[in-house]
This record gives sequence, C-alpha cells and structure tokens, in this order.
Amino acid sequence: MAKITPFKGLRPVKHLAAQVATLPYDVVSVDEAREFMREPFNFYHVTRSEIDLPPYIDVYSQDVYDRAKENLDAFIKTAVLIQDAQPCYYIYELVMDGRSQTGLICGSSIEDYDNGIIKKHEFTRPEKELDRINHISTTRAETGVVFLAYNDCPSVDGIIEDWKKNNQPENDFTASDGIRHIIWVVNDATKVAAITTNFATDVPCTYIADGHHRAASAAKVCHEQSADLTTNEPINYFITCIFPASQLKIMDYNRVVKDLNGHTTESFIAALGNDFEITKAEHAIKPDHLHEFGMYIDGGWYKMVAKPGTWSEDPIGVLDVSILQQRVLDKLLDIKDPRVDKRVDFVGGIRGMGALEKRVNSKDMAAAFSLYPVTIQQLFTIANSGNVMPPKSTWFEPKLRDGLVVYMI
Repeated sequence: MAKITPFKGLRPVKHLAAQVATLPYDVVSVDEAREFMREPFNFYHVTRSEIDLPPYIDVYSQDVYDRAKENLDAFIKTAVLIQDAQPCYYIYELVMDGRSQTGLICGSSIEDYDNGIIKKHEFTRPEKELDRINHISTTRAETGVVFLAYNDCPSVDGIIEDWKKNNQPENDFTASDGIRHIIWVVNDATKVAAITTNFATDVPCTYIADGHHRAASAAKVCHEQSADLTTNEPINYFITCIFPASQLKIMDYNRVVKDLNGHTTESFIAALGNDFEITKAEHAIKPDHLHEFGMYIDGGWYKMVAKPGTWSEDPIGVLDVSILQQRVLDKLLDIKDPRVDKRVDFVGGIRGMGALEKRVNSKDMAAAFSLYPVTIQQLFTIANSGNVMPPKSTWFEPKLRDGLVVYMI
C-alpha cells in the first residue's frame, strides 16, 4: 500500500505566487528560461540558475548548482518563500480549457519507490539523473514535483473534494498560458491523519506519470545520505503530486527526423507502403484512431494506417509509438535507440501540428510523424507488467508549476 507523508512546505508569500511559479525545468530550454531572467521572483532563478551566469557557462557545472542554492537562500531570507510551521498536505487543482484535475502534493516514500509500490514505465538517462542529484544535494531541496497517478479511490477523493468545498484556497491565479492554478493547504491534524491512513489502506500503488528522472535522483540522494528508510526523516521521501486517473489526459507525443537515411521522398513513401496504407491528405493529420499516423514531408501531409500484422497484441507492441519505432525509425531510417540518436527529436502534442510543419519547412528536419496518444490505462498496464514504454511515449497537460510548493530535505 502507498506510504505518503505531510511535510512543511516552502511556499511563496501569497501575493507573489503567480510571479514565482514556472513550468518544470525540463520542458523549457535555456534560451526560453533566459527570457524571464529580469523577473526577480521567477523560480527559474532556482531551477534554471544558469540564466544568472554568463551564456558560455556549462549548465552542468557546480557553479550552476551553487548559484541555485544562493538564489533559493535569498528567496528564503527575503521572505519571498516561507516554510509552513507544521506538516501539511497541499491540494493542487489545475484547470485547462474547461477541464479540471485535482491532485495531492505530499511526500512519497523512497522505500515504496525501491519496492515497486511506485510503478515506473520509462528508463532514465544517467546524465539527467546526475544533474538533479547535484541540484538536490547542493540546494538541500527538491524543487520539481514528481507527477503520480492512482486508480480513483473514493475514501481519498472524498476528503479532498470536501476540503476544497469548505475551505478557501491559499493561491488562485491564471498563468499567462491560460491555465488556472489553485492551491489549498490541508493543515487540520485530523484530516491530515485521515488522508495518510486512507492511502495506506486503500491505495495499493501509484504510477509515475511524469518525472522519472526527478524520482530516481531523489532516491539516489536518499541512499547516499540515509541508512534507515523506516524513519520519517524528510530525506526518506520525495515530493509528488498524486492525481486520480479518471481526471488525467495524455496528449500525443510526436516525432521529427533529420534525414531519410539515403531515401528520396518518393522511395521513402514507397518503402512505407510495405507496412502502411498511405493516402495523400489535403490538411494536417492529427490521428483520431489507434494505428493511424500522420506524416508531413516536402510540404505535404499523408495519412498512414498500419496494416494488420505490423503490431503485436502485447501491451508494448500494440502501442503506436512501438509501431512507428519498429516499422519506420528502425527499419527504414536506422534509428535504433531514440533515447540517444540525435537524428530524431520529439514534439509534445500541446504544440500542435503547426510545430511539426515548422520543423520540416525550416529544413531543420526532413519529415514529421503525428501519433495517436497512449491512454492512461495502457500506461498502468505496462507499468504493472514491469516493462517500460518506448521513450517519449506520453505527454501530460497541463504541466504542474515549480515553485508553488518546495520540499526541503
């Protein structure tokens, strides 16, 4: 069963919350983060602290992590961020395009992570882990929230909805991208105890939706510095926001490729015909069925439908990301490992079909492929089986904001 804990969150003073909150560090580039460098309370000063250093700085140098600690300490010293006096849970609601999802910010157990109570569906990359390990170890804080999901649980969900109904939120603002962010602080000892107990008795496991590197890094920092996982020390937990599955939406995660591996456009389309039914389209193809794909190449869109026999019925083989990887990227383009091959890149569905067209029209990429999104139950099935998805299979929206609740270790 899932073991969670309340904690003394470090949070922005109420009137500065909207100015502090930022997108997760790993969904923005350095250049995008630098656009906010003149905003004094922006949390990129902590999560992307290279924006306060010369442009030539190695973003993985110790100078960057030291600057992150310096900036975080300054936010605390000047009371931009204030730590709660008692352990609390934090309810976090996000509203996007009229759709709402509500999660619980809490500490999740490193022991659960080690023992498979917290289930994973992706491999991690050592260099990305090391980046967050150094950031956590230097700042003594976890500044990025790991996004977890669980099968809906009435005993937990009821407490959360009741608290929302009967208490005023601590923060309620709409960010520049139109997404509304609402935070409630659960500081009643009886309710806190009930939430902890209900997770321990009624939630058998949770699933990492987004944040595998953050979770893995927190676990490694814990193991480096703590010998006894049974204690309630902060370092034995990591910050998560846990959402009921029915409220979540996974968007498509699309691919662009740099070249056609020696093919001309005509020969490439002909080769695709062995595994796909291909028709020319008059508009952008955003697939609305499993095993349907869009391809943009040489200024035009094509609809691709996988032929029977091009996929297997196992939980991973049936995924469209698997079909594209096996039948196109590997078979025709010789892209064996998309985690490390620089000839392929990934574009989140939130950016729309226009972003795919732009990458190809600019000659930065040779072709783009749009995919039908994975479902949350497919993710759960694969995680339960102990297998992993192909990299970059899921894109969740809306994104949780960094800086609204920070976990001090």
